[in-house]
Amino acid sequence: MTDSQTIQSVSLKQLQELLQQMGYRVTESEQAGNRQLLSASQGIGFALRLGNPANEVDQALDYTLSCALRVQGEMPAGIESAWNIGKRFARLAVQGEFLVLEMDVIVAGGVAPTYLQATAELWDRLLQEFLLFLRQHAATNHAASGEQVLSQQDAEQAAAKQAEVEATEATEAVQA
Repeated sequence: MTDSQTIQSVSLKQLQELLQQMGYRVTESEQAGNRQLLSASQGIGFALRLGNPANEVDQALDYTLSCALRVQGEMPAGIESAWNIGKRFARLAVQGEFLVLEMDVIVAGGVAPTYLQATAELWDRLLQEFLLFLRQHAATNHAASGEQVLSQQDAEQAAAKQAEVEATEATEAVQA
């Protein structure tokens, strides 16, 4: 790889073009005075924000892909740990009522042009796995709460049978 092929820093424009070439619809927006790209994959919106500034104007040495999902109801305990233990390229964090999946991409020191595409493909794959993870986690929690309900019902039935047996024994003792 020659120095002319090595990417030392990136701009929003470069990243927008890359995502569009990959088939994403991308819009530029501003949040708190910082420009960012907004797009979606798997029906889930995500943002791309530049990180540490490079020496060139409007260039950065890294960027972050971020997906924030609002959780309705109670946040499942330990959900971020369950994800982070098994995944090494993206981290999951709880921020208030949001689950935030983030992946940092570093270009400092130089990367091949195909590296940027590969990280975008990895991000897409991680979003797919994230959705599957959330569905499985919800199903597991639903099944666990269902088992707890069944356990309570079983306990109530067992207690009712025990009370019935005791009542029958008491009745037999009185008649004898």
